[in-house]
Amino acid sequence: MREKDERERERERERERERERIREKEREKECERKRERKRERKRERKRERKRERKRERKRERKNKRKRERKNEREKERKRERKNEREKEREIERKNEREKERE
Repeated sequence: MREKDERERERERERERERERIREKEREKECERKRERKRERKRERKRERKRERKRERKRERKNKRKRERKNEREKERKRERKNEREKEREIERKNEREKERE
């Protein structure tokens, strides 16, 4: 009887050890899932920074083109005003010469 009880207790201890091994494996799996989620968040942050840099470069190129076009229009206006003034001066000189001839 005692032997039977002893064998039963031993089997119970063995089952408990097996349950503990299973729990340990589950804890390890959970730890690994947690690490994987952490790695994934890190990768996602990296991808997001990359996308943000790309958007920023695009904005900068757009703003640069805009500034260049604006500057070009301003230069063109200056040239036109200068030409206009030159024409007016030429007309005035012509008129002056006409007056002097009279």
